Amino acid sequence: MKRFLQGFSAGGAVATLAGLIGLGGAEFRLPILKGLFQLDTLKAVILNKATSLVVVFFALFFRSYEVPLEQIWEYKTIIINLLAGSLVGAWIAAGYAMKIDEKILDRIIFIILLLLAAVLLFEHWFLSDQQEALFHSIFLEILAGIFAGFIIGIVASLLGVAGGELLIPTIVILYGIDVKLAGSLSLAISLPTMIVGFIRYSKSQAFVILKEEKKLFLSLSIGSIVGAAIGSALLGFIASDILIVLLALILILSAYKIFHHQNHQ
Repeated sequence: MKRFLQGFSAGGAVATLAGLIGLGGAEFRLPILKGLFQLDTLKAVILNKATSLVVVFFALFFRSYEVPLEQIWEYKTIIINLLAGSLVGAWIAAGYAMKIDEKILDRIIFIILLLLAAVLLFEHWFLSDQQEALFHSIFLEILAGIFAGFIIGIVASLLGVAGGELLIPTIVILYGIDVKLAGSLSLAISLPTMIVGFIRYSKSQAFVILKEEKKLFLSLSIGSIVGAAIGSALLGFIASDILIVLLALILILSAYKIFHHQNHQ
């Protein structure tokens, strides 16, 4: 019962933040699975991916009360644009990108995260309040979207996360979309990407591990559904300005974790 309650609490806490901002929460859940529950890396990664899939699906569903699915569908071209790049990037990362030296990769990701946080805050606080797309040419916008999605797909695949912490600021900056809508668009992009990634794991030991840890997975999933509902409910009461700051802080925290990891290799 203690382990069940720990799983429920951990899953709920991470999913509340995920549902509020529009993330899968994998980067925050993984240290908990390895530290609190003492799981080995393979078990932790697979449980993390499966739980993230639950979070992304239910967060997208619960957020539809604040950001209707019809509104998300209106921006389907953005979803397709970024998804086209991210799926290719994730596929390549499964093979060639894994050969990149880990220290070099850490530095690249560290710089990307800090740069996105800085640009996000600068664009929000110092530029005009009128949100506009970065490019006025549709052709350039499509190219930029595919390229951004490609980079995000590689980074997300290597880190084993949904990529929302990269997708949301990219959508805000590139397309001039409000951060609340950007969070839902991010979830819509992350869902098929994560399904593809999990299918690849299912060819190995994914379902065996989920069966072995079914009680923990169940507690994480139940907690995640409750947390996603709470986070999505809070969305209507929290201003976009606060979400921008929270997202920037998450980017900086993620960068710090990468830096900390790099210095302890």
